[in-house]
Amino acid sequence: MSLVRELWAFLRARKKFWLVPIILVTLLIGGLLVFAQGSALAPFIYTLF
Repeated sequence: MSLVRELWAFLRARKKFWLVPIILVTLLIGGLLVFAQGSALAPFIYTLF
């Protein structure tokens, strides 16, 4: 949890709030790939990239 707190402190101190959507989308795509790795949806998801 300290990583999240440190990242938030960096974004707040440097006024880089525009990075928040980029980080969230990256985490969402990463989670989708990890989730779909062992499922039958994997071939369909990998064709998107």
